[in-house]
Amino acid sequence: MRTGPDNRYYTLNTYLRARFGCRVQKITIDAGMTCPNRDGTLSTGGCIYCNARGSGSGALARGLSIAEQVRQGKTWMRKRYKARKFIAYFQSFSNTYAPVEQLARMYQEALDQDDVVGLFIGTRPDCVDDAVLDLLQRLNERTLVWMEYGLQSASNITLERINRGHDFATFADTVTRTRARGIAVCAHIILGLPGEDQPMILKTTQALANLGVDGVKLHLLYVVSETALSRMYAKERYRCLTQDQYVQWVVAVLERLPDTVVIQRLTGDPHPDELVAPQWALQKAGTRRKIEQALVRRQTWQGRLQQVHQRP
Repeated sequence: MRTGPDNRYYTLNTYLRARFGCRVQKITIDAGMTCPNRDGTLSTGGCIYCNARGSGSGALARGLSIAEQVRQGKTWMRKRYKARKFIAYFQSFSNTYAPVEQLARMYQEALDQDDVVGLFIGTRPDCVDDAVLDLLQRLNERTLVWMEYGLQSASNITLERINRGHDFATFADTVTRTRARGIAVCAHIILGLPGEDQPMILKTTQALANLGVDGVKLHLLYVVSETALSRMYAKERYRCLTQDQYVQWVVAVLERLPDTVVIQRLTGDPHPDELVAPQWALQKAGTRRKIEQALVRRQTWQGRLQQVHQRP
């Protein structure tokens, strides 16, 4: 068992330390990507919660190459965490949304840096074709590769409401094709989407368990400036979760995920200068502590209530 009364959820740090025998830190890379839901291919507005920054740092636009971003990240991570090895995390926007030759160059640039032992690649499930999977499979044969696919919700009604641009079937198909290549998959889901309650997020949780995903990232839906969601919020058409609600929902999700699923994140990390609401979203460490305290108080842990029904 990876979890239980003494180890209440399966952390990414636990997974990486077991694999590499030392502290491993992710270095966030901005590769200057965009997204078919912003560039006019699907729409020009993007998902309702996403602004033009798209969680990116803008490092590439400031003249920092991928290699330089890795080098700077290593210096910081060694100092702060005493890390000895590193994962290059391509985070902002859709990091498979480019010609495969360009993708190969940028992934290799990161891997060529000393002590980089793997790639985590954030993208959309509708931006991964067989040519991309061929490239990723080759890379996975010599280094650690994880694909991070944004799902947000298993409800097609919700996906349409947030202008996601794909349905759940697309996500499920991409997960299946990726895992068939031996590549690990992390799914991103958002708690507090418009129109969703706790039973709906638990349906999403069950869907992920049934698909056999290897990891999950949990995000709070917070409101950032210059988004469709911020306009909804200003007109009182959207209300954010309270911190206590979020903690309750996260605990319920963890209880229903298999204990083999790596929990890569318990909550999001908004840019302070663009956050509109809720202000408690800036309390990342405090929210994580409340989740851990709730698990102890309720004497529960990841996987305690799991019911995995494998697809036929």
